[in-house]
Amino acid sequence: MLTQFISAITRAVLVAFLVALPALLVPNVSADSSQVMMLIALFGALLVFIEYYATYPSIIEFRNAPPFNRLRYVAVLLTVFVIASVASNASDPNSLNGLLKSVAALAGNMLDFPYSPVRLVVVTLPAETNIASVGFVRMAAGTAYLFSLISLLVFYFMVRVLDWPARNGAFNVWVNLPLFDPTVGGDVLPRLTRDGRLNIALGLMMPFLFPAFFKAISDIANPLQLTNPQTLIWTVAIWAFFPAGLVMRGIAMTRIASMIDENRKRAYAVAQGLQPV
Repeated sequence: MLTQFISAITRAVLVAFLVALPALLVPNVSADSSQVMMLIALFGALLVFIEYYATYPSIIEFRNAPPFNRLRYVAVLLTVFVIASVASNASDPNSLNGLLKSVAALAGNMLDFPYSPVRLVVVTLPAETNIASVGFVRMAAGTAYLFSLISLLVFYFMVRVLDWPARNGAFNVWVNLPLFDPTVGGDVLPRLTRDGRLNIALGLMMPFLFPAFFKAISDIANPLQLTNPQTLIWTVAIWAFFPAGLVMRGIAMTRIASMIDENRKRAYAVAQGLQPV
């Protein structure tokens, strides 16, 4: 019980730190904005603590299948830190901020090609946006998308080469997929495969659909001020990592489906008196 409490409180503190990080690094943050972010950080920390301290989860998936959630957290943390450091470089230039700005500029220029998701984010900006703000948005979008791609590649390597999640022991579908009910809708195997492929397809399309949707509604509603550093940080983080999370979830579900299929084949072979392969 003590170990579970320490684990839950540690995760809660880390989530609160992530949410509050832009308010701590970005210069000229208003007091009202800082208070709002601190409230959101406390709410996120409380939610994570309850989820990891409870015996049975309700929202957070793959709670007992590390390092799925750890990989996503580290990727988002690095993205937020890099973009916030780039934003603070204007008022607090130093060697670290300058290096991170160069890395972000390289990522933005590398991924800003015709019809790319980064280019679609840049073209959503109003025509009167100044060159410096356009460059900042390009760097932020490129950095977020690059880290999301890296997280996907790392997770795919873990699944295909490191045999995730089989190396962690028995996989409990109910605990690790609390939003997926295995008792509804017939055989669980085709449902997992179908849902996994659907998540992958949606995750691959969303980086292209979000900017198009944003551009479409900008004429009838006030668009988000992407030139505001805090707004930009969380907008590009959601834009990049929500689709990446869907792809990772889809890969995980298809992997679980293949594990169930392999276990069924072994059970059938044993039942028929055959030597399992």
